[in-house]
Amino acid sequence: MSKSSITMDELLAGSEIAQLKTGDVVEGTVTNIRKHEVWIDLGASGVGVIMRREIPHGQAMEEGGKVTVSVVDPELDEGYALLSMKRAAKDRGWDELQRVFDDQEIIEVIAYDANRGGLLVELEGIRGFLPVSQLAADHYPRVSGADKDEILQKLNSIVNIPLRVRILDANRKENKLIFSEKEAVKDDMQSRLTELKVGDEIEGVVTGVIDFGAFVNVKGIEGLIHISEISWERVEDPRDYIKTGETVKAKIIAIDKDRLSLSLKQMSDDPWINEVKAFKKGDVVEGKITRITPFGAFVQLSPAVEALVHVSEMGGDSAPAAKSEGSDEANPTELFKLNEKKEFKILEIDTEARKIALSLKK
Repeated sequence: MSKSSITMDELLAGSEIAQLKTGDVVEGTVTNIRKHEVWIDLGASGVGVIMRREIPHGQAMEEGGKVTVSVVDPELDEGYALLSMKRAAKDRGWDELQRVFDDQEIIEVIAYDANRGGLLVELEGIRGFLPVSQLAADHYPRVSGADKDEILQKLNSIVNIPLRVRILDANRKENKLIFSEKEAVKDDMQSRLTELKVGDEIEGVVTGVIDFGAFVNVKGIEGLIHISEISWERVEDPRDYIKTGETVKAKIIAIDKDRLSLSLKQMSDDPWINEVKAFKKGDVVEGKITRITPFGAFVQLSPAVEALVHVSEMGGDSAPAAKSEGSDEANPTELFKLNEKKEFKILEIDTEARKIALSLKK
């Protein structure tokens, strides 16, 4: 082939001039620092400029210094490239985050702020999110009625505190970075769970008291004491029995995946068993009305023993009971008042079912 037949494209292809592309991350040398821009020598790739807004805050710049930049536009009309240091740092950050995500590495992060949904975290120059649902038992905000202001208050208390996390999702294209504290402690928690069994007695710290019970942190494992397992007495409000921050001893009554079901009342003997021995079928006893329902009333016979007088047994031995309008059945709300005392006759005692049936003694 003669020299005259070689095209310009072929000459360029054979040259050592490196053709820049948008998104390339390259190294250059600072040649000129001006008020609003910094000029960079890119060697064989030519010359580029970084606008001041594209230089990270606090970044020291000096002539002759080496910098890593990302190509925003490979060739402006003037012939030089438009560059960004911020974008280069972000690209390097995403590369590192992708590696951490792929390796499922456990890392330490510090949240810089919080909102009602979780914690705001910045890592490798990229902002991410740690949702409330991904917090470990130590930090999960247990509040009554999902009070958003109270949740935010608890989340703010762990801002600026080091947290061990795994990256749950890293999506450079969508600029999405999600962290999980639960995943970071999962292996340790599963290991500790295998050491526990139903019937074990444990010690833990109450992390939250709500309407249906209390949550307890047992060495990083979440436990729940349901309201029915707080006391042998009838519990109306768990807060009367347990306080947040209190250390309690409880018995494990079930293990479900990553949560323990606990019981406080089973740490002591059931007083009902002893107290019910004082009663027998046919006895006439005095009791206090504790609850009134459409089907009857609950009566406290002793501190631990409660019985039921059914609506069908409210006629008593002599005088007719008050009737509901349009009905032959008695109306409990007209017969009884809360906390008043009345005499009743014991119809049946079922110790296995822990039930006592009464009849109203008129």
